[in-house]
Amino acid sequence: MIGRPLARASRPGLIRTAGRTAVVAGTATAVSGRVARRQQERAEAAEAQAAPPPAPAPAAPAPAPASGGGPGDTIEALERLAALRQQGLLDDAEFAAAKAKLLGA
Repeated sequence: MIGRPLARASRPGLIRTAGRTAVVAGTATAVSGRVARRQQERAEAAEAQAAPPPAPAPAAPAPAPASGGGPGDTIEALERLAALRQQGLLDDAEFAAAKAKLLGA
């Protein structure tokens, strides 16, 4: 009895089995996550290729100068133009052209 090992050599112990199960489960989870991520990337790429590019929004016409021609009307028109530019409805070139038209330059 003194020289006999306590555990059998032919079967793995409980801790070894639990560790092996954890490794297998972790590997399966990692592989499953990687496969799902690849499928998602492929679906997004296919969707991006199939979808037409978004059409640019039509530019809003520049407001006509006020008939009164007073300084208050010009300032209000410039403020409206600035608001349109901040909203992204006018680009810098359109804003500059409309501003020049308003100021008579």
